[in-house]
Amino acid sequence: MTGLQQFDLSGQVAVVTGASRGIGAALAVGLAEAGADVALLARSECDAASAAIAAVGRRRIQVKVDIGKPGVCAAALAQVETDLGPPTILVNNAGIIRRADFEDYSRQDWDDVMAVNLDGVFDLSQAFARSCLHAGRKGRIINIASMLSFQGGVRVAAYTASKSALLGLTRALANELAPQGINVNAIAPGYIATDNTAPLRADEARNASILDRIPAGRWGDPTDLVGAAVFLASPAAAYVHGTVLAVDGGWLAR
Repeated sequence: MTGLQQFDLSGQVAVVTGASRGIGAALAVGLAEAGADVALLARSECDAASAAIAAVGRRRIQVKVDIGKPGVCAAALAQVETDLGPPTILVNNAGIIRRADFEDYSRQDWDDVMAVNLDGVFDLSQAFARSCLHAGRKGRIINIASMLSFQGGVRVAAYTASKSALLGLTRALANELAPQGINVNAIAPGYIATDNTAPLRADEARNASILDRIPAGRWGDPTDLVGAAVFLASPAAAYVHGTVLAVDGGWLAR
């Protein structure tokens, strides 16, 4: 396989979490445009992404699930396998953020963020890996990290801790699963215009300070991440293991 054929995802079944909007919806549609059939996992309806996937002629299903709840991930993947086929690509995108000064940060907020951003990723990745390994099937796991996998942030203790841990988990799983044909990598988005970043964009001073540090001079759009996801999911990334690809408009280079 050579040239652009290396990026063809035809015959693949992708699972994307947090697919109802924002980054998850954009990645789900982008993987479908590259040829994959897609399972849309989310707590709410994914009608817009589902319609866009249908428009490019790919199969899709919606699985309503809260991956932050214990014991649900294996059943969700079993439903994907039954309704769509054995999954070969997993995009762990679902994430939540809670903002508060550290002295006021509640243990409930901490637990809620960790449950989705880290525990859910562990559970779903383990179920996916077991499915691949038991069938002798190759696979791709793509974790959506953050600039706060590298930096501390402000008023987001749990989110920063979860995304820093996610980067470590990515590397640990890559070390263990690479010899068995499963690639594990991460994408670290920069400042992307999503619901999670709406409070930052609404704060005029904070928005200006963020834009001033981004060499590209703009907030990212969720579609800016599609190329990175297709690459990491494709045969073109066969020898890429345990890496994190920053898609940040140059933020980390500043």
